[in-house]
Amino acid sequence: MELKMELKTSFIAAAMLTTVTMLSACGSTATESNDPKVNSPMKETAMEAQDAFFKDFDAVEMQKYFREDYIQHNPHVPTGLAPALGFLPVLKDAGLTYKTHRLLEDGDFIIMHNTYDNAELFGAKEVVTFDVWRMQDGQVAEHWDAVSPVIKETASGRSQFDGPTLVTDTDKTQENKQLIADFMEDVFFGKAPEKISEYISTEQYDQHNTMVEDGLVGLNEALAFLESQNNMFDYQKVHRILGEGNFVLAQSEGRWNDKAQAFYDLFRIKDGKIVEHWDIIQEIPEQMAHDNGMF
Repeated sequence: MELKMELKTSFIAAAMLTTVTMLSACGSTATESNDPKVNSPMKETAMEAQDAFFKDFDAVEMQKYFREDYIQHNPHVPTGLAPALGFLPVLKDAGLTYKTHRLLEDGDFIIMHNTYDNAELFGAKEVVTFDVWRMQDGQVAEHWDAVSPVIKETASGRSQFDGPTLVTDTDKTQENKQLIADFMEDVFFGKAPEKISEYISTEQYDQHNTMVEDGLVGLNEALAFLESQNNMFDYQKVHRILGEGNFVLAQSEGRWNDKAQAFYDLFRIKDGKIVEHWDIIQEIPEQMAHDNGMF
């Protein structure tokens, strides 16, 4: 239900003028190194990589943190490190700033929930993103993302990124990931939708989708409306379920509004029930800047 984001002509023109392009995960102010979210060596490396690229705009430093054969899945960005290096002056001139609200680690993957200001190059002054990095030998090897404009007025009164940020219950990571896998199968794929209250708390369900009110009632009302409009989300494949402790992210693809879509759903889990949800839905274009696909 998020409004899809299209790159503005000004961005495309700037890219053509510089003959390069950029990663969607960008900014100029990263999570501080003493932030409690940065609680592992790999998370620290990830944030140092963000700083090298998007705070210092330092090509030499950046090459320490990004592999030469860096694989890109943002549909508008060519793959490889060289194009991104060439775009550093454009990033600097744009004056982008960013904030990492959530930072998760799952095996070789880093998951970031970011916002960006002065982001007109992305189609809006403020955007929100989910960024997934695959790390290899201390460097960023691969990148997936979903991007949306920040919407100020939402049905629940919550933003697309506020709420709890700290990882807890790390001993329950696998249990919580399995919960979301089962939830996706039963509810989103329609195997047993009547089980929805077995997954989502009936006491607390904080909603960050801009068009859905809080609570299980709010969700059911939104789904009923979509059904009445013959415009229900069609989840067709889950590509990854990644998470750490009480946070789990599902990367999926399917269709909505008669178009192919990438679905990113982040859930917070407490005592075995889903109590909070953030998401971004981004249209999958027919033509991409590479052959890697969005997943």
